[in-house]
Amino acid sequence: MIYEPKFHNESYGFRPNRNCHQAVREVIEDVQYRKTNYVVEADIKGFFDNVNHEWIMKFLQHDISDRKFLEIVEKFLKAGIMEDGKYLDSEKGTPQGNGASPVLANIYLHYVLDKWFNVIVKRKCQGQSYLIRYCDDFVCCFQNKWEAEDFYQELGKRFEKFGLELAMEKTKILEFGRFARHNREMRGEDKTETFDFLGFTFYCGMNGKKEFFRCRVKTSKKKYRSKIKAMKEWIKNHRTLPLEMMFRTINAKLRGHYQYYGVTDNIKEVKNYLSQTKWLLFKWLNRRSQKKSYNYDTFFNGLLRTFPLLEPTIMVSLFYG
Repeated sequence: MIYEPKFHNESYGFRPNRNCHQAVREVIEDVQYRKTNYVVEADIKGFFDNVNHEWIMKFLQHDISDRKFLEIVEKFLKAGIMEDGKYLDSEKGTPQGNGASPVLANIYLHYVLDKWFNVIVKRKCQGQSYLIRYCDDFVCCFQNKWEAEDFYQELGKRFEKFGLELAMEKTKILEFGRFARHNREMRGEDKTETFDFLGFTFYCGMNGKKEFFRCRVKTSKKKYRSKIKAMKEWIKNHRTLPLEMMFRTINAKLRGHYQYYGVTDNIKEVKNYLSQTKWLLFKWLNRRSQKKSYNYDTFFNGLLRTFPLLEPTIMVSLFYG
């Protein structure tokens, strides 16, 4: 892959030996141990649907001289889609669900965002600044407020040049970091704001003994609700399965949830997810027939002992060392 050596270190999505947890860990490192006082939280509106074909081809031509390969990519981009039995030309965007789309997305944002941030934005800043990106999801950290504000203003113009648009209702500057709580208290303002990134909510906290600042994370409310809804729908639609098969599948779902959300500081949220799953099972297994199958004791002290659910645990440490 000729682009792997070119990509900047702050890009984590769809690259070898890189994952979401590393990106989350990097945000924590930048906030907790570096001079971050402000965070720009940004969201690209319909990124995969708005990638400009002309620009992506220019970026590819800058690094690749093989004309046949470039022709294949161009045909792939213009392949179109079938909607309600009708063929529609694709004038922009990349076909989602195809293995090439994440790679093209990384190349596009490498030039539109990463390179611009490192070569232009960072060099203009008097204070420290950091970018952390996972595919089309990214946050930027700044030491100085005015530099965060300048970046916020320039970001919209930069994206517009390349056919992209910021979702303004999801794009904001927030005071965040070790001094944010104290500064807001001095001004008589509410507690520090939070921001979401890769399914986690980042918030300002302290260590267990309240001796020093900690950047903490928990499952975002939006993701938590969607996960509970998905579990509810699955249990509801499969409540007539044999119990052994049903509980085996639910444990597989719980394991997947723990592997992603079972991170430092988030044990309470994953325990809540397990608790909600138990109550959903109690509710829908009692609707397998007209007669109520279980009461509290026969379910929690009987069935769940016969078919135990996986207990949550911290699977990933978000701190180095």
